[in-house]
Amino acid sequence: MSVAHSPAASHPGGPSHQAHQANQVRAAGEGHPRAAAGDQPRAAAHPQVKAHLRSLPLRVGTRGSPLALWQTRHFLGLITRFCPVLRDVKAFEEHAIATSGDRIQDRRLAEVGGKGLFAKEIHEALADGRIDFAVHSLKDLETELPPGIVLACTLTREDARDALVLGAGCGPIDPADPFGCLPPAALVGTASVRRQSQILHARPDLCIGMIRGNVQTRLSRLRAPDGPAATLLALAGLRRLGLEAEASVVLDPEAMVPAAGQGIVGVTVRADDVELLDLLSAIEDREAKAVSTAERALLAALDGSCRTPIGGHARLLGDGQLHLTGLVARADGSFLLKRSLHGAPAEAARLGRELGESLRRDSPADIFG
Repeated sequence: MSVAHSPAASHPGGPSHQAHQANQVRAAGEGHPRAAAGDQPRAAAHPQVKAHLRSLPLRVGTRGSPLALWQTRHFLGLITRFCPVLRDVKAFEEHAIATSGDRIQDRRLAEVGGKGLFAKEIHEALADGRIDFAVHSLKDLETELPPGIVLACTLTREDARDALVLGAGCGPIDPADPFGCLPPAALVGTASVRRQSQILHARPDLCIGMIRGNVQTRLSRLRAPDGPAATLLALAGLRRLGLEAEASVVLDPEAMVPAAGQGIVGVTVRADDVELLDLLSAIEDREAKAVSTAERALLAALDGSCRTPIGGHARLLGDGQLHLTGLVARADGSFLLKRSLHGAPAEAARLGRELGESLRRDSPADIFG
C-alpha cells in the first residue's frame, strides 16, 4: 500500500516523510518472517503480503463496547507488529458503530431478529464503503454473511470456556458439581438459551432471568441488592478485560458446551478487496481457522433459529486430530443431545456438517421450529 502526497519539506512527521514511510509498505511484507505462535501472527499460506496503491487511513469498524474496542485494538496491534510501517504512518482509524443488538437491552435477541443484530449496521457500513474492514466476536457473527462480505481472518483463540459468576448467598464450590453451590430455586441471570438449556438440564429447579448488556453491565446487575444468585459469562471476555478474578467456576467445555466461535475474533472485508484479503491472510491463525470452520459448519447444518439452543466446540488434540463436540437442546432443558466427532483438521467443514446433520436427524422437529 502507498499514499500519494503533495510535495513538501522532508522532515519527520511531515507529508513527504509520511509518504516515504508509506511507500515502504510495499517492501515490508516481502519475505517478512512470520511471527511465532501465541499472541503473534502464525504462518499463513501466502509467502508474502503484496502491496497495492490505496489511500490511508484504513477505516476499521467495530462495536463500541469496552470488549469490542479491546478486540479491535488487539487486532490492530497484530497488524502493526507484522508490518510496523503501518503504525508509523497512522494507517488505521477506528469507527465505533452502534448496532441494534447494543441498543435493544430489554428483550432477548431471539425476539428482535437474532444475533445478527450485533453486526447488521457494521455490515451495511462495510458494503457502503464507509469502512474498509470490521472486527467481530466470531460467536456474534451469523453463519451466512451478506452477499459481497467475507470472513477474511480469524485470530488466535482465547479460552473458549464459560464461567459461572456467583453473587451473594451461594454455597461452597465443588468442582465435581459446579452448579451444586446454587441454592434451591435460585435465580440465574442470562439471555443465552444455550446456557439456559444446559444449566436447567443439570438443575431443573433453577429459575432463569434475563440479563443483557456488556460484561460490566452484567456484573453490576449481579452485585445489585435484587440481583440474581449467579450469571454466566464467556471466560475469554473476562480475561481480555482483566476481570478473570470474577470467574467463580470455570466450566468444562464438555459439561457446558460453548457457543460456536466463542473466544475467537473474526475480521470481515468486502469480497473484492484483494489487497486487504492478502494482508489479513498473513495474520490468520491456522488453528483458529480450523476450529471455527468446524463449528460454523455445524451451525450451518443445524440451521437453527436464535431460539434453538446450540453449542459447538472444536479443539486440536495432541495427535493433531480435530475433536468437535456439538449440542442441541430445548430451552427448558427437558431435551439435550450431545455428540462428538474427530478427524483431520483439513476435514473441518465436513466434520461440522456431518455432526450437525446427525444432531438434527435425531432431535425432535419442534426444536428447530
